[in-house]
Amino acid sequence: MQPQIITDASDDRVLDYTHLTDVVLRSKDEPAKGLFIAESSTVIRRALAAGHRPRSFFMAEKWLESMADVLAEWPDVPVYVGEPAVLESITGFHLHRGALASMHRPPLMPVTELLASARGGQGARRVAVLEDIVDHTNVGAIFRGAAGLGVDAVLVTPRCSDPLYRRSVRVSMGTVFQVPWTRIEDWPGGVEELRGAGFTVAALALSDDSQTLDEFVAQGHERSAFVFGTEGHGLQRSTLHAVDTVVKIPMAGGVDSLNVAASAAVVFYATR
Repeated sequence: MQPQIITDASDDRVLDYTHLTDVVLRSKDEPAKGLFIAESSTVIRRALAAGHRPRSFFMAEKWLESMADVLAEWPDVPVYVGEPAVLESITGFHLHRGALASMHRPPLMPVTELLASARGGQGARRVAVLEDIVDHTNVGAIFRGAAGLGVDAVLVTPRCSDPLYRRSVRVSMGTVFQVPWTRIEDWPGGVEELRGAGFTVAALALSDDSQTLDEFVAQGHERSAFVFGTEGHGLQRSTLHAVDTVVKIPMAGGVDSLNVAASAAVVFYATR
């Protein structure tokens, strides 16, 4: 398909890409439309390699050559091209990472099915649960750590940010497409579902009865699910009561805790 030139920011053909910086609107709008946005040629390629289907591509003309092989694989998908100023007026930011793609959002799997299908059908052994983490940067960084350190699946609670929001995908460098994930709708009731699937559920938090991460690792749990919460309010009290154990990362230098993405990376590495 020949590229279609976009000169007007109000052009209906590129409605998928309008006002991408508005977190509230995008977090509600993209799932409702059944789409997500992949930003940069690297992220687009990873999304396509993971089996996601594009709705359209949008880029400055200078990126057509480097994206030619991708566009050739999808000859029936519209390709929109605009001057940098036009792209910025539509998206709300300066696009410097090559290209954008609007992608069809895949349906989410039930938790039990996702866990059973992980590791080529052998079943998940290490799972991360993200409780109400609303910062898209942290969500993306956790997914990148999960992919790089071999975590089998990620579960997100109902109030957690969308892992397929543009910024989450970008921060994860597209690794959000590599790690199986879904929403665990009943939370913290879902702790019992995880326990029934053979997981020891460990909350990462500071408490009087918490054990160190070293102690937890030494116990040699066959299947573990690690629950991470927001940095401001921490995990819900009901979650701390529901889990099997509370785990803390030993700290020094008067520092009480790490950023949640850093904490997750430490846990992923220590339990690999």
